[in-house]
Parts: sequence; C-alpha cells; structure tokens
Amino acid sequence: MTAPNDRNSTGGLPVPVTPAGASSGAPAEHPPSSPAGRGMFGTHGTGDVSGFGGLVRRQQPIEETPRPYGGYFDEVRDALEEAYPDFGDAIEKVVVDRGELTLHVRPERIAEVCQVLRDDLALRFELCSSVSGVDYLGADERRLHVVYQLTSMTYRRRLRLEAAVSVEAPHLPSVTAVYPTADWQEREAYDMFGIVFDGHPNLTRILMPDDWEGHPQRKDYPLGGVPVEYKGAEIPPPDRRRSYQ
Repeated sequence: MTAPNDRNSTGGLPVPVTPAGASSGAPAEHPPSSPAGRGMFGTHGTGDVSGFGGLVRRQQPIEETPRPYGGYFDEVRDALEEAYPDFGDAIEKVVVDRGELTLHVRPERIAEVCQVLRDDLALRFELCSSVSGVDYLGADERRLHVVYQLTSMTYRRRLRLEAAVSVEAPHLPSVTAVYPTADWQEREAYDMFGIVFDGHPNLTRILMPDDWEGHPQRKDYPLGGVPVEYKGAEIPPPDRRRSYQ
C-alpha cells in the first residue's frame, strides 16, 4: 500500500508505507481515507482516466431542482404528495438531472415511501429493478447512499430513490416486504458497503466469506486485496500488476 503524497527524492515515485491502524494478518487492512475524487497513485502524463493516474474530479453540490420539472416528473411528485401526507417530512429534496427524477428520502421513511409508490393507483411503481450502494467519501457526512431504481409497468415510467446513512449508523428499513426483488440486492449492498437493512429476512454476506473483515466497495478500502493463486501461479493484487509504487 502506498500513500499518494509520499515521494522519494530521486524518481518522484510514492514510497510504500504501512497503513495506519492496520491489523496484521487481517484479510483486509484499512488505511486512512484518501481524498474523494482523487486518483490513488499520483502519476502524471499517462492519459490514464481510471483514477490511478491522479485524476481529480470536481465535485458538484446536489441541489433541489425548481419546478416545473417537465415530462411526467411533475405528475409523479403531485401524485405522491396527494397520496402521502408526510411527503414534506419524508422527502429531503427532489432532483432532476440527466433526464432522471430522483427523490432523496429520509432513510427511516424509505419503506413507507416505497409502499405508497407501489400501491397508489396514480403511481403504480410495481417493480424495483435495482438496489445499490454508493460511497461519497469526503463529499457527504452521510457518505453511504442507497439507490433504488423503480419502474411503473402500468404507466411506463421510471423513478430513482436515494437514501443516505452514515458509517457510524448505517441503518435503514428493508424494502423486501414491498419489493421482494430487493432481497439479494440488499444483501449485496450489505456485503460490499456495510449498509444494514433492518427487517431483512436473512441479511448475510453473499460475495465475501462470512468472516471477512471490512466492505470492499467502500472508498477507504485498500485496492490491493489479497493475492490469488491459480493453477500454481500467483496472481498479484491489482495495485501490484503495474508499476504504480
């Protein structure tokens, strides 16, 4: 593991350092958080846009979109406000971006909002096609976001829900009772991000071993992982396959 700003005096390359607070022998060591939006290894002039080349992305604040939104977006908001009396308390903001309507929902209200969106005759969002996690490290105090992609088969409409929780309290209600398709998707978000879906019927890891330490898709998780042995040949972790250090 290397630190982005540690350089030697000759080649300008990062100097390997031991992750602070790492536990020796653990399957996954946890170094200090790297700045959000910045590549890990700080090389220059490579044209690499993967993030390894020191790419820095400008972070844009997510702001409420003023009405009218256009298309069916206004109809969806109006129908939800009419069907759900606690709309003003449950919905933090409404954002329209890149042709997509997103409702930012208070995490403790996510199951209630999904229930109304599914059952109300003017909404009828019957399908939850995806539940995924996002880590906004360094950009949001509640850095762990859960994103729900809903589809109305009746009206042929799409809607995106987003709920944010903190690493210290990564809890929100499960929506499996409303959308059974969320079962394994919530388990994957739990496994990869450590987001806890209260009320889930069987919230266990599905990709990593049960005793694995950490959650691999968090942005403060080391890229190195563990070496893989395949037919007698050892395949090194990703950050050892090219001369990044």
